[in-house]
Amino acid sequence: MEFGIFHEFLSAPDVSQAVAFRQSFEQIEAAERWGLDIVWLAEIHMNPTRSLSSAPLTIASAIAARTSRIKIGTAVQILPLGHPLRLAEETATIDHISNGRLVFGVGRSAFPRAYDAYGISYKESPEMFAEGLEIIEKVWREPVVSHSGHYWSFENFNLVPRPLQQPRPPIRIAASQPGTYAAIGAMGYPLFAALRASAIDDLPANIGAYRQAWKEAGHPGRGEAYLQVPIYVGDTQEQAEADVHDGLMRFATYRADLVRGPLTYDAALRQKGLVGTADFVTRRIEELRDTVGLEGISAEINIGSLLSHEQVMHSLRLYCQEVMPRFK
Repeated sequence: MEFGIFHEFLSAPDVSQAVAFRQSFEQIEAAERWGLDIVWLAEIHMNPTRSLSSAPLTIASAIAARTSRIKIGTAVQILPLGHPLRLAEETATIDHISNGRLVFGVGRSAFPRAYDAYGISYKESPEMFAEGLEIIEKVWREPVVSHSGHYWSFENFNLVPRPLQQPRPPIRIAASQPGTYAAIGAMGYPLFAALRASAIDDLPANIGAYRQAWKEAGHPGRGEAYLQVPIYVGDTQEQAEADVHDGLMRFATYRADLVRGPLTYDAALRQKGLVGTADFVTRRIEELRDTVGLEGISAEINIGSLLSHEQVMHSLRLYCQEVMPRFK
Protein backbone atom coordinates (compact mmCIF):
# COMPACT_ATOMS: atom_id res chain seq x y z
CA MET A 1 0.00 0.00 0.00
CA GLU A 2 0.98 3.58 -0.58
CA PHE A 3 1.14 5.66 2.62
CA GLY A 4 0.85 9.42 2.62
CA ILE A 5 -0.13 12.47 4.61
CA PHE A 6 -2.52 15.26 3.71
CA HIS A 7 -1.20 18.68 4.70
CA GLU A 8 -3.14 21.94 5.00
CA PHE A 9 -0.29 24.06 6.41
CA LEU A 10 -2.01 24.78 9.70
CA SER A 11 -3.12 28.29 10.55
CA ALA A 12 -3.90 28.91 14.23
CA PRO A 13 -4.41 32.08 16.28
CA ASP A 14 -1.69 31.20 18.79
CA VAL A 15 0.98 30.55 16.12
CA SER A 16 2.30 33.19 13.74
CA GLN A 17 2.09 32.45 10.04
CA ALA A 18 5.88 32.44 9.80
CA VAL A 19 6.12 29.80 12.53
CA ALA A 20 3.28 27.83 10.97
CA PHE A 21 5.13 27.59 7.65
CA ARG A 22 8.33 26.54 9.42
CA GLN A 23 6.60 23.85 11.45
CA SER A 24 4.77 22.52 8.40
CA PHE A 25 8.02 22.11 6.49
CA GLU A 26 9.56 20.40 9.54
CA GLN A 27 6.72 17.87 9.54
CA ILE A 28 7.13 17.11 5.85
CA GLU A 29 10.91 16.79 6.10
CA ALA A 30 10.45 14.40 9.04
CA ALA A 31 7.95 12.37 7.01
CA GLU A 32 10.56 11.89 4.31
CA ARG A 33 13.19 10.83 6.88
CA TRP A 34 10.75 8.32 8.34
CA GLY A 35 10.07 6.72 4.97
CA LEU A 36 6.64 8.07 4.00
CA ASP A 37 5.69 7.61 0.35
CA ILE A 38 3.87 10.86 -0.48
CA VAL A 39 2.73 14.22 0.88
CA TRP A 40 -0.54 15.72 -0.39
CA LEU A 41 -1.14 19.46 -0.37
CA ALA A 42 -4.54 21.07 0.10
CA GLU A 43 -5.84 24.09 -1.77
CA ILE A 44 -7.87 26.13 0.73
CA HIS A 45 -8.74 29.79 0.30
CA MET A 46 -9.80 32.50 2.73
CA ASN A 47 -9.84 30.38 5.88
CA PRO A 48 -7.36 32.10 8.25
CA THR A 49 -8.26 29.92 11.25
CA ARG A 50 -7.56 26.70 9.36
CA SER A 51 -5.05 26.78 6.51
CA LEU A 52 -2.28 28.77 4.82
CA SER A 53 -2.30 26.53 1.75
CA SER A 54 -3.90 28.85 -0.79
CA ALA A 55 -1.02 28.39 -3.29
CA PRO A 56 -0.22 24.65 -3.21
CA LEU A 57 1.90 24.65 -6.35
CA THR A 58 4.22 27.23 -4.82
CA ILE A 59 4.43 25.09 -1.68
CA ALA A 60 5.05 22.00 -3.82
CA SER A 61 8.03 23.69 -5.43
CA ALA A 62 9.48 24.53 -2.01
CA ILE A 63 9.02 20.94 -0.84
CA ALA A 64 10.68 19.66 -4.00
CA ALA A 65 13.73 21.77 -3.22
CA ARG A 66 13.84 20.59 0.42
CA THR A 67 13.40 16.85 -0.22
CA SER A 68 14.80 14.18 -2.52
CA ARG A 69 12.59 11.10 -2.39
CA ILE A 70 9.04 11.69 -1.18
CA LYS A 71 6.39 12.15 -3.86
CA ILE A 72 4.47 15.42 -3.92
CA GLY A 73 0.76 15.42 -4.66
CA THR A 74 -1.96 18.04 -4.93
CA ALA A 75 -5.11 17.17 -2.98
CA VAL A 76 -6.60 18.77 -4.73
CA GLN A 77 -5.80 21.37 -7.31
CA ILE A 78 -9.17 23.05 -7.91
CA LEU A 79 -9.12 23.12 -11.70
CA PRO A 80 -11.93 25.62 -12.44
CA LEU A 81 -10.18 28.32 -10.37
CA GLY A 82 -7.18 28.55 -12.70
CA HIS A 83 -6.41 28.82 -16.40
CA PRO A 84 -5.55 25.31 -17.62
CA LEU A 85 -2.58 26.46 -19.71
CA ARG A 86 -1.05 28.20 -16.70
CA LEU A 87 -1.64 25.13 -14.55
CA ALA A 88 -0.04 22.92 -17.20
CA GLU A 89 3.06 25.12 -17.24
CA GLU A 90 3.40 25.28 -13.47
CA THR A 91 2.86 21.56 -12.90
CA ALA A 92 5.31 20.61 -15.63
CA THR A 93 7.86 22.91 -14.02
CA ILE A 94 7.33 21.30 -10.59
CA ASP A 95 7.69 17.88 -12.19
CA HIS A 96 11.20 18.91 -13.30
CA ILE A 97 12.17 20.61 -10.03
CA SER A 98 11.11 17.48 -8.13
CA ASN A 99 12.83 15.11 -10.57
CA GLY A 100 9.56 13.48 -11.55
CA ARG A 101 7.85 13.24 -8.15
CA LEU A 102 4.62 15.11 -8.93
CA VAL A 103 1.22 13.39 -8.61
CA PHE A 104 -1.54 15.65 -9.90
CA GLY A 105 -4.66 15.28 -7.78
CA VAL A 106 -7.55 17.35 -9.11
CA GLY A 107 -11.10 18.18 -8.17
CA ARG A 108 -13.77 20.88 -7.97
CA SER A 109 -14.01 21.35 -4.16
CA ALA A 110 -17.19 20.94 -2.14
CA PHE A 111 -16.96 24.54 -0.94
CA PRO A 112 -18.16 27.34 -3.28
CA ARG A 113 -16.65 30.21 -1.24
CA ALA A 114 -13.53 30.64 -3.38
CA TYR A 115 -15.61 30.50 -6.57
CA ASP A 116 -17.74 33.35 -5.26
CA ALA A 117 -14.68 35.43 -4.41
CA TYR A 118 -13.07 34.88 -7.82
CA GLY A 119 -16.31 35.50 -9.69
CA ILE A 120 -16.43 31.97 -11.11
CA SER A 121 -19.67 30.01 -11.35
CA TYR A 122 -19.71 27.04 -8.99
CA LYS A 123 -22.78 25.77 -10.85
CA GLU A 124 -20.72 25.51 -14.02
CA SER A 125 -17.71 23.94 -12.30
CA PRO A 126 -18.36 20.37 -13.54
CA GLU A 127 -18.18 21.49 -17.17
CA MET A 128 -15.22 23.76 -16.49
CA PHE A 129 -13.42 20.93 -14.70
CA ALA A 130 -13.91 18.51 -17.59
CA GLU A 131 -12.72 21.00 -20.21
CA GLY A 132 -9.77 22.15 -18.12
CA LEU A 133 -8.56 18.60 -17.47
CA GLU A 134 -8.87 17.76 -21.18
CA ILE A 135 -6.70 20.79 -22.04
CA ILE A 136 -4.02 20.01 -19.46
CA GLU A 137 -3.73 16.40 -20.58
CA LYS A 138 -3.57 17.43 -24.23
CA VAL A 139 -0.85 20.07 -23.83
CA TRP A 140 1.18 17.75 -21.58
CA ARG A 141 1.16 15.06 -24.28
CA GLU A 142 1.19 16.90 -27.61
CA PRO A 143 3.86 19.33 -28.92
CA VAL A 144 1.47 21.95 -30.36
CA VAL A 145 -2.18 22.21 -29.36
CA SER A 146 -5.17 24.26 -30.49
CA HIS A 147 -8.48 24.19 -28.65
CA SER A 148 -11.89 25.72 -29.21
CA GLY A 149 -14.14 25.15 -26.22
CA HIS A 150 -16.93 26.72 -24.22
CA TYR A 151 -14.64 28.25 -21.57
CA TRP A 152 -11.19 28.41 -23.19
CA SER A 153 -9.94 28.77 -26.75
CA PHE A 154 -6.40 29.12 -28.09
CA GLU A 155 -4.28 28.25 -31.11
CA ASN A 156 -0.84 26.70 -31.55
CA PHE A 157 0.10 26.49 -27.88
CA ASN A 158 3.52 24.96 -27.23
CA LEU A 159 4.01 23.90 -23.60
CA VAL A 160 7.37 24.83 -22.11
CA PRO A 161 8.71 22.91 -20.26
CA ARG A 162 7.36 19.48 -21.10
CA PRO A 163 6.68 17.29 -18.03
CA LEU A 164 9.60 15.14 -16.98
CA GLN A 165 7.33 12.14 -16.47
CA GLN A 166 6.19 10.82 -19.83
CA PRO A 167 3.66 10.66 -21.29
CA ARG A 168 2.39 12.70 -18.32
CA PRO A 169 2.46 12.86 -14.52
CA PRO A 170 -0.02 10.57 -12.73
CA ILE A 171 -3.52 12.03 -12.30
CA ARG A 172 -6.02 11.21 -9.56
CA ILE A 173 -9.50 12.68 -9.28
CA ALA A 174 -11.03 13.44 -5.90
CA ALA A 175 -14.52 12.42 -4.80
CA SER A 176 -16.18 13.43 -1.56
CA GLN A 177 -19.88 13.18 -2.49
CA PRO A 178 -21.60 9.97 -3.65
CA GLY A 179 -22.61 11.18 -7.09
CA THR A 180 -19.05 11.73 -8.27
CA TYR A 181 -17.65 8.22 -7.74
CA ALA A 182 -19.29 6.59 -10.76
CA ALA A 183 -18.41 9.55 -12.98
CA ILE A 184 -14.71 9.18 -12.12
CA GLY A 185 -14.84 5.44 -12.77
CA ALA A 186 -16.39 6.02 -16.19
CA MET A 187 -13.60 8.49 -17.01
CA GLY A 188 -10.96 5.88 -16.20
CA TYR A 189 -8.88 7.77 -13.63
CA PRO A 190 -7.58 6.59 -10.25
CA LEU A 191 -9.86 7.67 -7.41
CA PHE A 192 -8.92 9.86 -4.44
CA ALA A 193 -11.75 9.40 -1.91
CA ALA A 194 -12.30 11.70 1.07
CA LEU A 195 -14.66 11.74 4.04
CA ARG A 196 -15.62 15.41 4.21
CA ALA A 197 -19.10 14.80 2.83
CA SER A 198 -19.55 11.11 3.62
CA ALA A 199 -18.80 8.46 6.25
CA ILE A 200 -16.56 5.42 6.50
CA ASP A 201 -19.62 3.16 6.24
CA ASP A 202 -20.41 4.77 2.87
CA LEU A 203 -17.10 3.69 1.33
CA PRO A 204 -18.07 0.16 0.18
CA ALA A 205 -21.04 1.47 -1.81
CA ASN A 206 -19.24 4.55 -3.13
CA ILE A 207 -16.07 2.77 -4.21
CA GLY A 208 -18.19 -0.10 -5.50
CA ALA A 209 -20.02 2.38 -7.74
CA TYR A 210 -16.64 3.69 -8.96
CA ARG A 211 -15.42 0.22 -9.87
CA GLN A 212 -18.71 -0.81 -11.48
CA ALA A 213 -18.64 2.28 -13.71
CA TRP A 214 -14.97 1.57 -14.48
CA LYS A 215 -15.85 -1.95 -15.61
CA GLU A 216 -18.88 -0.88 -17.62
CA ALA A 217 -16.77 1.70 -19.46
CA GLY A 218 -14.41 -1.07 -20.57
CA HIS A 219 -11.28 0.13 -18.79
CA PRO A 220 -8.69 -2.55 -18.00
CA GLY A 221 -8.14 -3.67 -14.42
CA ARG A 222 -10.42 -2.62 -11.59
CA GLY A 223 -9.42 1.03 -11.00
CA GLU A 224 -7.15 2.24 -8.22
CA ALA A 225 -8.75 3.68 -5.07
CA TYR A 226 -6.91 5.80 -2.51
CA LEU A 227 -8.43 7.12 0.71
CA GLN A 228 -7.80 10.39 2.54
CA VAL A 229 -8.88 10.09 6.18
CA PRO A 230 -8.08 11.77 9.52
CA ILE A 231 -5.56 9.60 11.36
CA TYR A 232 -4.10 10.19 14.81
CA VAL A 233 -1.83 7.68 16.52
CA GLY A 234 -1.21 7.95 20.26
CA ASP A 235 0.49 5.98 23.01
CA THR A 236 -2.86 4.90 24.48
CA GLN A 237 -6.40 4.75 23.12
CA GLU A 238 -7.69 7.12 25.79
CA GLN A 239 -4.99 9.71 25.21
CA ALA A 240 -5.42 9.65 21.44
CA GLU A 241 -9.20 10.09 21.63
CA ALA A 242 -8.85 12.92 24.14
CA ASP A 243 -6.23 14.74 22.04
CA VAL A 244 -8.36 14.92 18.90
CA HIS A 245 -11.83 15.44 20.39
CA ASP A 246 -12.29 19.08 19.37
CA GLY A 247 -10.47 18.72 16.06
CA LEU A 248 -12.40 15.66 14.92
CA MET A 249 -15.73 17.26 15.79
CA ARG A 250 -14.68 20.34 13.84
CA PHE A 251 -13.65 18.21 10.87
CA ALA A 252 -16.88 16.23 10.97
CA THR A 253 -18.96 19.41 10.73
CA TYR A 254 -17.04 21.33 8.05
CA ARG A 255 -20.09 20.66 5.87
CA ALA A 256 -22.78 20.97 8.52
CA ASP A 257 -25.45 20.78 5.82
CA LEU A 258 -24.41 17.18 5.12
CA VAL A 259 -24.42 15.92 8.71
CA ARG A 260 -27.17 13.34 9.11
CA GLY A 261 -28.80 13.82 12.49
CA PRO A 262 -27.13 14.56 15.87
CA LEU A 263 -23.40 13.88 15.76
CA THR A 264 -21.84 12.40 18.88
CA TYR A 265 -18.12 12.02 19.43
CA ASP A 266 -18.47 8.22 19.41
CA ALA A 267 -20.12 8.45 16.00
CA ALA A 268 -17.37 10.74 14.71
CA LEU A 269 -14.72 8.28 15.91
CA ARG A 270 -16.46 5.43 14.06
CA GLN A 271 -17.31 7.27 10.86
CA LYS A 272 -14.86 10.12 10.33
CA GLY A 273 -11.39 9.05 11.45
CA LEU A 274 -8.91 6.41 12.56
CA VAL A 275 -7.84 7.33 16.10
CA GLY A 276 -5.98 5.25 18.64
CA THR A 277 -2.86 3.23 19.28
CA ALA A 278 -0.63 1.95 16.48
CA ASP A 279 -2.22 -1.51 16.86
CA PHE A 280 -5.75 -0.09 16.66
CA VAL A 281 -5.06 2.12 13.64
CA THR A 282 -3.31 -0.78 11.89
CA ARG A 283 -6.38 -3.01 12.36
CA ARG A 284 -8.70 -0.29 11.05
CA ILE A 285 -6.55 0.21 7.94
CA GLU A 286 -6.45 -3.54 7.36
CA GLU A 287 -10.26 -3.66 7.58
CA LEU A 288 -10.61 -0.87 5.02
CA ARG A 289 -8.02 -2.38 2.71
CA ASP A 290 -9.75 -5.76 2.77
CA THR A 291 -13.40 -4.67 2.66
CA VAL A 292 -13.13 -1.70 0.30
CA GLY A 293 -10.03 -2.54 -1.70
CA LEU A 294 -7.52 0.26 -1.30
CA GLU A 295 -4.23 0.86 -3.08
CA GLY A 296 -3.21 3.53 -0.58
CA ILE A 297 -4.18 5.69 2.37
CA SER A 298 -3.36 9.28 3.25
CA ALA A 299 -3.57 10.61 6.80
CA GLU A 300 -4.98 14.02 7.60
CA ILE A 301 -2.41 14.57 10.32
CA ASN A 302 -3.74 17.74 11.94
CA ILE A 303 -7.39 16.87 12.43
CA GLY A 304 -9.50 19.99 12.37
CA SER A 305 -6.30 22.11 12.40
CA LEU A 306 -6.41 22.16 16.21
CA LEU A 307 -3.43 19.98 17.19
CA SER A 308 -0.10 21.36 18.33
CA HIS A 309 3.10 20.87 16.35
CA GLU A 310 4.34 18.50 19.04
CA GLN A 311 1.19 16.38 18.88
CA VAL A 312 1.38 16.18 15.10
CA MET A 313 5.05 15.17 15.15
CA HIS A 314 4.46 12.44 17.75
CA SER A 315 1.51 10.97 15.86
CA LEU A 316 3.34 11.25 12.54
CA ARG A 317 6.33 9.34 13.90
CA LEU A 318 4.13 6.52 15.19
CA TYR A 319 2.22 6.44 11.89
CA CYS A 320 5.42 6.18 9.84
CA GLN A 321 7.45 3.94 12.14
CA GLU A 322 4.86 1.66 13.77
CA VAL A 323 1.87 1.52 11.39
CA MET A 324 3.24 1.87 7.87
CA PRO A 325 5.96 -0.87 8.11
CA ARG A 326 3.29 -3.51 8.79
CA PHE A 327 1.98 -3.03 5.26
CA LYS A 328 5.28 -2.95 3.39
